[in-house]
Order: sequence, then structure tokens, then C-alpha cells
Amino acid sequence: MTQNAFLAAIQKITSGALPLTEMISGAQQLAKAGQADYARQLYQVWINFNGENPLLFVANFNYSTLLSQLGEEAGAEAALRAALAQNPDFSPARINLGSALERRGAAKEAVEQWKNGAERLSAVTGDAIEYKITLLKQISRVFSDNLQHESAEAALRQCLDLNPNQRDVAEQFAAVRLAQCKWPIAPDAPRMTRGEFVSKFHPLSACAYGDDPYLHLGLANDYVRKLAASGNEMSDRRNAPIGENRRLRIGYLSSDLRSHAVGYLMVQLFEAHDPSGIEVFAYYCGIPSEDGITQRIKGAAEHWIDIRNMSDDEAAARIAADEIDILVDVNGHTRDARLGVFARKPAPIQVNWLGYPGTMGSPFHHYIIADDWIIPEDLERFYSERVLHLPCYQPNDRKRIIAEKGQTRAEAGLPEDKFVFCCFNAAHKVTRFSFERWLEILRQTPDSVLWLLDYGAETNKRLAAYASERGVDGSRLIPAPKLANPHHLARYPLADLFIDTIPYGAHTTASDALWMGVPVLTLSGRSFASRVCGSLVRAAGVPELVCASQNEFVSRAAALATSDRVTLASYRERLLTNRDTCALFDIDGLARGIEKLYRQMADEYRAGAMPQPNLRGLDAYLDIGAAYDHDAAEIGLLADYEGYYRDAIAARHRARPLSPDGRLWTETEIAGAVPPTVARRANARAA
Repeated sequence: MTQNAFLAAIQKITSGALPLTEMISGAQQLAKAGQADYARQLYQVWINFNGENPLLFVANFNYSTLLSQLGEEAGAEAALRAALAQNPDFSPARINLGSALERRGAAKEAVEQWKNGAERLSAVTGDAIEYKITLLKQISRVFSDNLQHESAEAALRQCLDLNPNQRDVAEQFAAVRLAQCKWPIAPDAPRMTRGEFVSKFHPLSACAYGDDPYLHLGLANDYVRKLAASGNEMSDRRNAPIGENRRLRIGYLSSDLRSHAVGYLMVQLFEAHDPSGIEVFAYYCGIPSEDGITQRIKGAAEHWIDIRNMSDDEAAARIAADEIDILVDVNGHTRDARLGVFARKPAPIQVNWLGYPGTMGSPFHHYIIADDWIIPEDLERFYSERVLHLPCYQPNDRKRIIAEKGQTRAEAGLPEDKFVFCCFNAAHKVTRFSFERWLEILRQTPDSVLWLLDYGAETNKRLAAYASERGVDGSRLIPAPKLANPHHLARYPLADLFIDTIPYGAHTTASDALWMGVPVLTLSGRSFASRVCGSLVRAAGVPELVCASQNEFVSRAAALATSDRVTLASYRERLLTNRDTCALFDIDGLARGIEKLYRQMADEYRAGAMPQPNLRGLDAYLDIGAAYDHDAAEIGLLADYEGYYRDAIAARHRARPLSPDGRLWTETEIAGAVPPTVARRANARAA
């Protein structure tokens, strides 16, 4: 729209001859042409001259969108309130007003707006249902962000009741159940079978739900296919060769390069990298942050690029323009990940490392970095990526800040004369089976307590009641309020022994405990998340604390708390003595090791030997894993886990032939399976 056309539009408005649709179209053209002030004037004049127009609320709503795009949040909020004053039942304005309130920190008022909007939707129409679902999603998200899980669960339950086919809602519903230690997790979903519900789990929730790496692989692949299926995900953005006479360009993409578990682990790696061999780019996609961790990473990385406000296309184009050779996904399947960026393949080599404890199950992640304990050779079939090993896969910050004065036991609410077990893992890692193992340890050690993170009043009460019902006084579970990390680290030595969870064990929490000299007892399973803690304990120099069975885990914990205190003291002394020499805290060694892996990847790329992710037959693994009742029995305890899956695949093959997948279902297995035609003849004869 030219200036003359704009003036003509103003004249038509003043004469009452410009319809709303024409005005909105003209304003949009002006905004796209960079003439936002003209667009603003068009809205203002039309609104002023159409005070009695029944569609005035639509004009105010669209005007609010323009103002929001211009960063004028106060004006946008005022326009939304005007729209609702004209039409209180206009749900889109209610949704956006709640979002505007949340952005300026008025979360409580935002939730009230959304609740009001949901309550006003009495008519049963398609639009009304969609609006109500959107309002309930917004409500649940704010409640979850503020750790009000009970309220979030109630809103999500209503969402699923309205439409059970919403994968994102099912994911969040499972996550809030896990976060509250509400057992069973799966059978409680509205209008879905257990298998249907589990098949919609977020991959990260599945890591905590069961020690079932085939399910993890199938879920991850299904998640990628559904989330990154936009049609342009496989278009290569960069096919240029990797030069041999220059530094490798390494990009780390993460939302967690801040005061976050991953940031605490990675910060010194950026400082330890050899700038003569690699050029480091940090692509940040997290919440705004200028904390100490962020500042250290910004200071150490040669390039810091904030991609928060870039679309996936824009971020991928920027990475390709930077000619990144190896792009490292430090989020994986975790919150605020940018899977769409990796789907566009902006770098010739893409790597899964550190942020997510499992396989990506994607066609565009080529490598996963682990170590020999987390992924030994005989477990590599659980991963779509090629596995490469470090001596210990986890970096650590040797410069971590510890408060000079720690708490006393009395100040922490701990008894002076009792043995203190602790576990500072998040609530979603505490399964019913892990908790019952802890209770058995407490039964065998009557002069002990268990020190846990404060999971919130409702969850604390639920766990205490569960313990009391099983003969363990709930008051022996002592909550530890969340503290700033330096103070949290300083209180670790008040504990005598850290006892881990499975299948999702301690990661950063374990390395924190080991750094502070607190022995960590763990039980390694089959999946990545279940083996990390064992890797860290071994790398810290106390491999004796890695158990092979649940019975050994319980008996060892009980013995160390009673008859074997001398051995426990020796572990503590060994941890403190080894801190400067062990693999776990050798950040320079890890930096040199990962740089060597990067060179290996580049050499393989130049030689045309890039790995191709194995994604064959994963639907079958997902269906079989989702059908197993993980709430009723720990699949990790199956003596023949592989046999369980192999038998289930063979049964499916007899009904409908399956191609070999390169894991369990090989040509040999197929040859040994009863062909479908033979099975039908046998059934006919039996009949």
C-alpha cells in the first residue's frame, strides 16, 4: 500500500466506507512493507470511527497483534482488554491476554483470565472445544512451570477428556504424574489404553518410566518422525568438504548454557578446548540469561550466537553460513530443544552428546558420544547413532563454587546420631520400585534417615504416607529445601551415603556428591540413563559401589550403614584423595579426548564413511515396549530381556512378515520363524 493509498483508506474510514476486512488487509500490507506507523494509524482511525461496529472487538484484537509485534506490550494488552470489553466470550483475546500477563510476570492473573475463558465456553462447538483445549494447555503450562503439579494435572486431564489424541498433552500428563511420584503412572490416562498412553510419552519421560532401551529407541524415532516431518527436514544446507588445513569448526547448540545442570557440567570444557585445533561456536536457544555460567561460556567460546528468536530455517541458515563442520546437540530430547534445526542438516556431521541420556532415533544424528560403561559394545544395538567412546563421557567443572560455610546437621533438620542416606535426584526419577528398595534399606537400618530433595508439600506427604503404610515411619524421610548451588554443594558432606535411583539415575547430582567426597551407591541397568551413574562412580575410582542386582544394592547399602562403616570411610577418603587425578574430574583429558573424536568424525566424513542411522523396524519395538506394563513389573529385571522382544517380534512376523532390522530380527531369526502360510495350515488342521 502506497502513501496515496494509505491516505485514500483514511478518507474512506472517515466517510464510513472502509469495511473491516479491507482495513485489516491494508494494515497487514503496510506492516510487511516496513510502514508499521501507517498500519498503527489505520487501526487507530478505524477504531475511533467505528465505536458501534459489532466487529470492533476483531479490530482491537488484530491491533493488539500488531502492537505486540512492535514490542509495545502495554498497548497490546490495552487493546486486548478493549476487545474483551466488547466481546467477553472472544476466546482468542482471552488466550492472548493471559499470555501478555504472563510475560510481564503476572502469572496468577494470567491463569485467572484463562480460567474465566474456559468457564465461559458453554456451547459445544468445534471452535469452542479447540479454544477450551488451548486455554487449559496454557493453564497447565503455567502451573507446571511454577511446580503446581496437582493443578496442572487437573487441567491436562480435562484436555485429554476433550481430545485424547493430543500427543503434547499426553506427554505433559505423564510428566506431571512422574513429577508427583503418582504411581501407577500409565493406567490413569483418560480415554486411552495403557499402551496408547505410553506410546505418546515424551522420550525423556520414558527414560524414567522403565529400563527399556528398545522402547526408548522406538519412542524417540516416533517422536522425531511426528515432530520433524515438515517436508524440508532432509534438505542438506551444506555439502562443502571439510578442509584439512584449517581448524575444525565445532558448534554446540543448547538451551542450557547457563545455571543449569548441563551448564554446570560444560562450562570448563569451553575454557579447556584447544583453540589451535578447533574453533568453537556456541548457539544458545534458552531463556534470557546473564548469570555467572553464561558469562564464563561467553568469555571462553570464540563465537556466541543467540538463536532464541530465529526460526528453525533462520537458525539452520546461520549455522550453515558459519560453515560448521560438526554440530553437537546438547539438548537432545529435552526442554527447549531445537530438533527442527538439526532436521534441516545445517552441518555435515551432527552429534548427540550430554544433554539427553539416550538415542535420538533420528535420521540426522550420526554419532552419540558415551563411554565403555554407559554403552559397551554389546549394547550398541539400542542406538540409532554410531557410538564413540571417551574415557568418561561427562565433563565437570573443577572451578565450581562452594559456599565457605555449610549447614550443620541441626540446621539442615537432620539428626546428629543417625546414619544419613541421601538422594538429591529429581522426583520424576523416583519410581515405585526405587522407593520400595529405599524402604527395604531403611527397614534393615532402623537408626537411619533418608534425605531427599523437597518435592513439594503434596508429594512429600504422599511419599511419607506410602512409607508408613509399608511399615517405615514417614518422618524418616527428611526434605532438603532447594538452595543455590554453592550452598547445596556445601551441605553434601552432611550425608553418609548417596543411594541412587533406577532406571534414571544420578548424573550431575552424582558428580556433585563424588566431588564433595560422598560415596554413591548405584545399580546399573541396560539403558543409557541407568548406566551414567555407574560410569561416574567408576571414573571417580570406587567401582566397588556399582551393583549388579537389586538384592546387592539393598544389602550393600544396609551393610555400609551398619557393619561396614570402616569400608565406607575408606571410600570417602579415596574420593577426596583421587579428586585431582581421577578420570571423572580430568577436564583437560576430556577436552583432548573429545577433540580427538571430532577429528575422527571429520576423517570419516572425508573418506565417505559417514555412519547411516539404523531406523529399521522401530514401530515393532515401540508397540512391544508400550504394551508391557512397566508400572506392574520392572522390565529391567527380566532375565531374558532380548528374548522377550524377540518372541514378540516373531509373533508379529507370523501374522505379517517383518524385514530384518539389524538388531534382534536378523535373517537367521527370520529363517527360524514359522512362515505365516505354515501357521495358517497348522491352524486349519487343528480346527
